[in-house]
Amino acid sequence: MFRLDERTKIFEKKQKAMTVPRKESVDLQQLNETMLPANSVPGERASADEIEKARVFFENQPLLLTFLDAVPNIVLVLNDKRQIVFANRRLLKVLGCEKADDVCGLRPGEVFDCIHAQEAPQGCGTTEFCRTCGAVKAIMGSLIGQEMTEECRILRSTNEALEFRVWTTPLTINGQHFSIFALSDITHEKRRAVLERLFFHDLLNLAGAIHGFTEYLGEISPEELEEVRARITRLTSRLVQEIRAQQLLNAAERGDLDVFPGPVSVRALIHEIAEAYALHPVAQGRHVVVAPESEDVEIVTDKTLLARVVENMVKNALEAVGEGETVTLRSLKREGGARIEVQNPGMIPLEVQLQIFVRSYTTKGRGRGLGTYSMKLFAEKYLNGRVSFESSTEKGTIFRVDLPGTLTVAKERS
Repeated sequence: MFRLDERTKIFEKKQKAMTVPRKESVDLQQLNETMLPANSVPGERASADEIEKARVFFENQPLLLTFLDAVPNIVLVLNDKRQIVFANRRLLKVLGCEKADDVCGLRPGEVFDCIHAQEAPQGCGTTEFCRTCGAVKAIMGSLIGQEMTEECRILRSTNEALEFRVWTTPLTINGQHFSIFALSDITHEKRRAVLERLFFHDLLNLAGAIHGFTEYLGEISPEELEEVRARITRLTSRLVQEIRAQQLLNAAERGDLDVFPGPVSVRALIHEIAEAYALHPVAQGRHVVVAPESEDVEIVTDKTLLARVVENMVKNALEAVGEGETVTLRSLKREGGARIEVQNPGMIPLEVQLQIFVRSYTTKGRGRGLGTYSMKLFAEKYLNGRVSFESSTEKGTIFRVDLPGTLTVAKERS
C-alpha cells in the first residue's frame, strides 16, 4: 500500500534546515476548535542522537514490544517534537520495511506521503493546511496530557485518499513527554457511508419521484401528458448520471479507469453544461451563464471525464449561492492548452478552504464530500490537468481546471 521511496532521507534534510523555535500555544479550549491557531505547532526537531537514544530505550522494553506488536492496528511512539521513535510491526509490514530505523525521526504525514508534508521547511504539521488535521490536533493534545480521538484525512502525492481514525495517549518517562499514536484505516467505512447516502437517499428520492409520475400518467389529460413525459425523462437521466458518476469514481480510485481522448470544443462543452444545469433542481431560483468573453479552444481530451469535472464545479457553485445569484462559466486559451473557470459570488471560509480537496470532507452532512475531491482526482490523475481555486470577498470563488492541448494516455498508471 505504501512505499518509503525517498522519505527515509527526509529526516536528514530536515535536520540540516534552520528552524526558528515557536512557543507551544495550544491549550484545551483551542483543541476543541475546528482549526488550530496559526503558528501554534512547533516545527523544530530532535537531534539524530536524541532520536537514536529514544529508539534504543523503547526497543529494550520486551514486554512493551510484545504488546504493541500484537495490536492489529498501526501504533507509533512519538517524541515531544512529533517524531517517530518507535513503530510496531504492523506499520513496518504496511510500509514494506524491515526495521524501525527506516521511519524513526520522521513524522506521521511524512511516512504516509501527505501532499502537505513537504510544503514547509519544518515539515509535517507546520503548514496552513495542518491547522485542520485531526492527527496533528490529537498529537498536540496528548503532549499536554489529554487522551484524544480524531479523524485524519490524507491526500497523497499520487492523489490517493486515505482516511484514518487516530487515538493518542500521553506517556511520560523520566520527565520526557511522548505520545502513543494509534491509527485505524476507516477509508472503507467512509466510502460505505457515501454509498449508503447515494442509494438510500439520493437514488431513492429519484426513483420515488419517477414512480409518482408514472402512477399519475393514467389520471392526466392529453394536454399534460407531454410535460409529464419530459419530467420522467429528466428524472431517469439524473438517475443514470448518479449511478454512472459513482462507477467512474470507483474505477478512478482503483486506478483502472479507461480514458478515451478525442477532440473537444471547450466553449461548446461549457455551453452544454450551462444549459443542462439551468434545468437542474439545484439551480432553482439561480442563474447559470457562460461569460461572453469565453474563447473557443479545441483540445484533445476525454470529454466524459472533463464534463464530470466541470459539472461538479457548477453543482458546488450552485449549492453555495443564494436565490437570484449567478454562476458563471468561462473558457480561456492558455499556452499549450485551455482553462475552464466556474465563478460564483460567495466566499469560502478559511477552514473550508484548507480542506477543500480532501475526500469525505463536507459541510453538507454525512455521506457527502466527493465533489471537489473527485474533480481533482479526474483532472489531475487522468486528464493530466491541474485543479485550483481562489476565494475572496472581491472576486467571490473561482474554481479552475487547466488542461493540456493534447492528452497523452500512459500505458500503465501508478
